[in-house]
Amino acid sequence: MAIAPPHQKITEEEFLRLPDDGRKWELVNGELEEVPTRFDHDQLIVNLVALLVPLLRGKGAMTTGQAGFRMKNGNIRSPDFSYTRKERIPGGKPGADFGSVAPDLCVEIISPTEERAEMQRKVEEYFEAGAQQVWQVFPETQLVRVFTAATVSRDFTEDEEIESGALLEGFRCRANDIFDSGL
Repeated sequence: MAIAPPHQKITEEEFLRLPDDGRKWELVNGELEEVPTRFDHDQLIVNLVALLVPLLRGKGAMTTGQAGFRMKNGNIRSPDFSYTRKERIPGGKPGADFGSVAPDLCVEIISPTEERAEMQRKVEEYFEAGAQQVWQVFPETQLVRVFTAATVSRDFTEDEEIESGALLEGFRCRANDIFDSGL
């Protein structure tokens, strides 16, 4: 199946059969939405993986942007980084389909072109589908916004230490650690 033209409605089954064209797509209100990423975007994901893998290995599934998760409203969202506790994964292993619930932790790297209303809509969808935390990472301002509910968040900058509470028990990092390219 070729990539659907803009504004053409497709089903979840058709979305599953789309060829891998190297781009990141989400299914939103029955339409394909491309989610472009940049070099610095991927570097931030690598930094998060390096910080979180030692703590989370063996406790659940982590994904980096290509896995799709089914929201309650039927949208398929693909957070830039996600973590789902093992006990929330049917059978304890990820399946070949879309995730049936939102991950416990959803991280979105926010580009300067993203609209605030769309950013908030994603946060609401993630929580409605079962997320425990949503992080928005803003490379331009080096700010990390941590949501613990759809309308409850705290901003972290520079040397402020991010603590994630019970979800990632024992995890601490400075906001700068996420933005440090190591170069």
